[in-house]
Amino acid sequence: DVKQNNLKLKPTVFSKDSCYLPPLRYPATCTFKGGLESERQQYIIHGGKTPNNELSDKMYVMSVVCKNNKKVTFRCTEKDLVGDVPEARYGHSIDVVYSRGKSVGVVFGGRSYIPSAQRITEKWNTVADCLPHIFLVDFEFGCSTSYILPELQDGLSFHVSIARNDTIYILGGHSLANNIRPANLYRIRVDLPLGSPAVNCTVLPGGISVSSAILTQTSNDEFVVVGGYQLENQKRMVCNIISFEDNKIEIREMETPDWTPDIKHSKIWFGSNMGNGTIFLGIPGDNKQAVSETYYFYMLKCAEDDMNEDQKTFTNSQTSTEDPGDSTPFEDSEEFCFSAEANSFNGDDEFDTYNEDDEEDESVTGYWITCCSTCDVDINTWVPFYSTELNKPAMIYCSHGDGHWVHAQCMDLAERTLIQLSEGSNKYYCNEHVKIARALQTPKQVLPLKRPPL
Repeated sequence: DVKQNNLKLKPTVFSKDSCYLPPLRYPATCTFKGGLESERQQYIIHGGKTPNNELSDKMYVMSVVCKNNKKVTFRCTEKDLVGDVPEARYGHSIDVVYSRGKSVGVVFGGRSYIPSAQRITEKWNTVADCLPHIFLVDFEFGCSTSYILPELQDGLSFHVSIARNDTIYILGGHSLANNIRPANLYRIRVDLPLGSPAVNCTVLPGGISVSSAILTQTSNDEFVVVGGYQLENQKRMVCNIISFEDNKIEIREMETPDWTPDIKHSKIWFGSNMGNGTIFLGIPGDNKQAVSETYYFYMLKCAEDDMNEDQKTFTNSQTSTEDPGDSTPFEDSEEFCFSAEANSFNGDDEFDTYNEDDEEDESVTGYWITCCSTCDVDINTWVPFYSTELNKPAMIYCSHGDGHWVHAQCMDLAERTLIQLSEGSNKYYCNEHVKIARALQTPKQVLPLKRPPL
């Protein structure tokens, strides 16, 4: 929530029936209007890199089940796919198209590791472009079907995708095989009759050469492309307006924003769309400073009535446990995503009554608790123990009584065991309650041992 040039972060939790969601890096995300009233807006997450630097082929569906003044509760479920399942990848796109009263997800592009037969020690983490196939995914039944279109010859990653009704526009992108950023502009139209879907592609003129750009919508028929890279070592400082009229697309340059000197001289930048024509940008801090891993954030308003406003810099900053120098390909820099409905914080919504004083005391609840008599987790001295942890200790839910949370490290859980317990629905009992739980179990009937006479 952004109010009076200050960034407010609201705590979030997952419901008890949620699956384990690893902290993925650069997955493909999109919003989907669900059919249930409690799940008006769903968020589809596909692919990405796991903390172990492995690629994921899983698809997760997130939805908001509860929101109040203190926190937001999400439900996350894993969607099983059948049919032509897209291989594990990152840097791709997923969008939702609507046709004839039906909807379907469209997955395109991305990068994946080279085939396992070619992965030797020296090339273990070598990636290659995914085949330029179009995947249609039915979110209701989990069916996935791939389509090969002759117009799509090369695989692309970190491109811009715009979904409008039954059509998706693919703009720019980076071809790893040729190491170029071609000025692509494809129009992919999906028809969903009663029978098999029909997918066709048209190559349009007037594309732009850009990768890792950020897209924001300023009106029903107008979008703005901000940021990205035009060369491997050169940011793209020019912004473009994309307008639609009668199924025709027009791309033109807009007046360049008044970039601050810090943004101009930074080699890396990243960000995401906040909705309402607003872009959230971040750059790494100066390494010469005492805190070398500080990030500075900026908000760029692209709406017409705010076009002449300068960028507003947030005084807030966050630290990163990862050295920005590790992300040598610019497309692999730090990133984050916001909901397309970022304005849900505003208006008469319950978020408008947010008060920092209403926050719960995390010294009593949440992660920073004394989970058992031997718990030694301290908010001031805690450091990550598992690879799946970012900035808070991993916890597991004990099912004894009304249930309570315990730290996985205090329970001496191996990381593989922690992940298995997080993904499954089996009951777990902490060290203090496992004996009680065993006593409640009915012992298995043991047949008497027959001893032959001496």
